[in-house]
Amino acid sequence: MLNKIKRSSHKGYTLIEILVGISVFLILIAASVEFFVSSLETQQKALLSQRLLDNVSYTLEYMGRALRMAQKDTGNICGIGAGKNYATTTTGSGGIRFLNYRGECWEFYRSTNTASVRSLIVSISGATSTLTSEFLDVVSFKIASSGWAPGDAFQPKVTIFLEAKMIKNKKPELQPTIKIQTTISQRNLDL
Repeated sequence: MLNKIKRSSHKGYTLIEILVGISVFLILIAASVEFFVSSLETQQKALLSQRLLDNVSYTLEYMGRALRMAQKDTGNICGIGAGKNYATTTTGSGGIRFLNYRGECWEFYRSTNTASVRSLIVSISGATSTLTSEFLDVVSFKIASSGWAPGDAFQPKVTIFLEAKMIKNKKPELQPTIKIQTTISQRNLDL
């Protein structure tokens, strides 16, 4: 009978064994949840970065096509000056104005709205349209010139510097930023 009592007393778990088991289980679950949440944030940041890159790529491609097709403003139609291809402007926070191949006056500039999102704007013969999405803040937009003077022997080039930030998410670590610089020259020789 004494043997039976000893065996039956060893059938269960002690309170300390249960607490240790639960603690190990909770630590494993917490580590798994942290890994899962971290993976979701990484994926969200990658998707936002891709969206930012797509939007900036579209904007620069649109601007590049238009700037490549610019022509000399022979009659000062666009207010650039006779014989010039491009002119920097003070509209918004600075931009570029030119005459396109159809004789329309185009201008690209950054809006100055500091209360909300700063966007890139295109103005075609006075009608304006936004080039960037509402989730994209254009932090900086600068234009540099080369070969813009009338009578020079250089092919006109436009260098664009653009810094943009995706602001869809309120967390700063989920607001990717991109800085891009590109140089565009006219398609037709400037003769």
